[in-house]
Amino acid sequence: MKRSLTLEWLCMSAALLALTFWLSGPHQLERANLWLQDLALHMQKHAPSPDVVLVLVDEPSITSIGRWPWRRALHAHVIQQISAGQPQSIGLDFLLTEPDLDYPEDDLVLAESMANSGHVVLPVVRSLDKQAATLPLPIFTQAAARLGHVHLPLDEDGGVRSFYAREGMGQQPWLHLALSMLCLTQPERTSCLSTHHKAPTEAAPWQRHGLTHIAFAQGQPPFAMYSYIDVLRGHIPASAFRNKHVIIGTAATGLGTTLATPSGKNTSSAYSAQLLGHILSGAQQNQHTASANPWANRLFNAAPVAIGLAALLVLGPSAALLTCAGLALLTLLAHIAAPALWHTSFSPAAALLALVLAYPLWSWRRLNAAARFLNQEMQGLRLQGLSTNPSPTNSSGDFLQHRIAAVEQASQQLRQLHQFVTETLLQLPSPTLACNQHGEILLANSAAHRYAHSLGRTLQAQQPLADLLEGAMERGSLQPLWDRNAPPAVTNTIQREGMDIQKNSLLMLVQPFVVAGDKGLLVSLVDISDLRQAMAQRDQAMHFISHDIRAPIGAILTVIEMEQHFGEPCSNAASPVLLERIQRYARNGLALADDFVHLARAQNTTAQRVPVELGFIIDQALDDTWAAAHERLVELDWMPQEEEAWVLGDASMLRRACVNLISNAIKYGPIEGTVYCSLTAEGPDWCITVRDQGDGISPAEQERLFAPFTRQTQHESSTVPGIGLGLAYVHTVAVQHGGSIQVRSEVGQGARFTLRIPQAGAPA
Repeated sequence: MKRSLTLEWLCMSAALLALTFWLSGPHQLERANLWLQDLALHMQKHAPSPDVVLVLVDEPSITSIGRWPWRRALHAHVIQQISAGQPQSIGLDFLLTEPDLDYPEDDLVLAESMANSGHVVLPVVRSLDKQAATLPLPIFTQAAARLGHVHLPLDEDGGVRSFYAREGMGQQPWLHLALSMLCLTQPERTSCLSTHHKAPTEAAPWQRHGLTHIAFAQGQPPFAMYSYIDVLRGHIPASAFRNKHVIIGTAATGLGTTLATPSGKNTSSAYSAQLLGHILSGAQQNQHTASANPWANRLFNAAPVAIGLAALLVLGPSAALLTCAGLALLTLLAHIAAPALWHTSFSPAAALLALVLAYPLWSWRRLNAAARFLNQEMQGLRLQGLSTNPSPTNSSGDFLQHRIAAVEQASQQLRQLHQFVTETLLQLPSPTLACNQHGEILLANSAAHRYAHSLGRTLQAQQPLADLLEGAMERGSLQPLWDRNAPPAVTNTIQREGMDIQKNSLLMLVQPFVVAGDKGLLVSLVDISDLRQAMAQRDQAMHFISHDIRAPIGAILTVIEMEQHFGEPCSNAASPVLLERIQRYARNGLALADDFVHLARAQNTTAQRVPVELGFIIDQALDDTWAAAHERLVELDWMPQEEEAWVLGDASMLRRACVNLISNAIKYGPIEGTVYCSLTAEGPDWCITVRDQGDGISPAEQERLFAPFTRQTQHESSTVPGIGLGLAYVHTVAVQHGGSIQVRSEVGQGARFTLRIPQAGAPA
């Protein structure tokens, strides 16, 4: 799960950083960045310059003088009134691009007044066809001290927040009118050195340079403002304009266009002259800011996002949330402080958006991964047999809560299972001990404590297991059953048989295990004394059967054979019959012993696994049974096949199994009958089939046919020898070789036995 979460974090981080880089570029998230810029502006509270004065054509001026436009002689008189106070500059925000046809002499008067002042700056605007500049009349251009453009770009929301320092045609565009006013008294300013103040000599494309954000001054109103009519009538003393930058413009309804600005809470719009005042004030006090370089802005946004993503990976949910919130706050504070510290304005909307998205996205992915992990764990627990509730009856509610409830249920069941396993371990009948890799006891069940008590010893935690098994010796090697100095390795399962100090036979089983990275040993001590005693009794019985029964019977046969071949003829006519009967009984007893011994060996030994050719086995079995068949005049029908039938098995076992099948067919078939033998391949097995022409076997008899000491009911009282061990031996051999024995028979139709043995490849 951790690896999957790391991969998802990398993918999410790459996506969010790529999104941040894209949204940090120019013209992205403009409205959000403008709102943040306004917020920073209100927080900075720029003080207005006391050197800026506005003379405005307001409503009282319109009422007193009359309809606009006015005679230019009035403007000349106002300029003279202001110039008498020796201002630093006068910005006349009126377009003087056409001559006054009604009062032509007023143009001369205004030009003379401007020339006498020597501090008048006139505006330049772009023509309507946007291919050229509209300049004042040549007479005014020559009389003006400088020219300056008055264009203000509109933001996406229609507001004005910035201006271009230079704008116009050619390689030396005009400074903004407010900056040109400062150049009259501060010609050493960098922006004043390479800019012309007159018309360009040749036409050129319109260019704009130096986008600057306006540092709006605080205050209502921020600057000293005088009515045009009051200045014209001399109501304002000339000293009010001493060493001031005076801007003359319009502020009456219908004269000019009001522009939306963020300059104050109660100010939603301003006239061009008022905006010129803000630009002039900010430029004089070096308060304006420039937009950050696009790559610098991208880095400014990407840095907090990268830190926040790293916090999401390494910190917990609460700490990561606080970190993301703190980074967003720091980004906002840096955005607010940047204009004052570096005179640079950043656009932090991309970083704030990414930080806002990062935590819920990562929480979603973590919840999704947690739900997926819980689901997988629940499926794993169900596959392991732990009953869980995959689909709660109440389907409403949160999906994750259902999963948590299911895990809680599973945890409760696991705790119960742990308690059950612990109790089961404690109640195991054999002594069982859990040890660490050094052989020190960690846990022992009740049987282990009882066994230790029977030896006169006690068990304690961290006690070496060698203390309990002190004196116990391994069978055969007589080495210590548990070597104190060399405990068993924790990599392999160990099984040892030994005897303790009380002469009890013990089977020690050592199983290594690993829990939470810690290795250990699970040791079980099984008392096999009764099993050893039973095995000894079995060996005695086998010895008795194989020796005490076989030896006398063999002796009887030897005496009889000697009597038949070397003894004197018996006068009693019944003697040959008696001898034949004794011989038959002896052979039956010997056959009984042989069958019993072979069955016992087959059941208690593992068949060899060597290549055996079944055709050769059948040939040998037919040779072994030829005498019995000849005695009953039975024909053995066997057609060997060309293909060799190789299997992996024990040749002697398979040969005797075939002999048993053929012998039964001879015994239970009719005299002068036929026994059919065949060898065929069916699927992955070789099939040895023996078919007789006897009385057949009923379905009820077939169910118990392969059990030891079982004979058919009709044969129990017959003279046919046998005690029911032959087919039991065949069944045991078939199982030992991974095969089977099958019978098909109907009453009166004979019987057909099929021995199936898995095929094997021919030996090299």
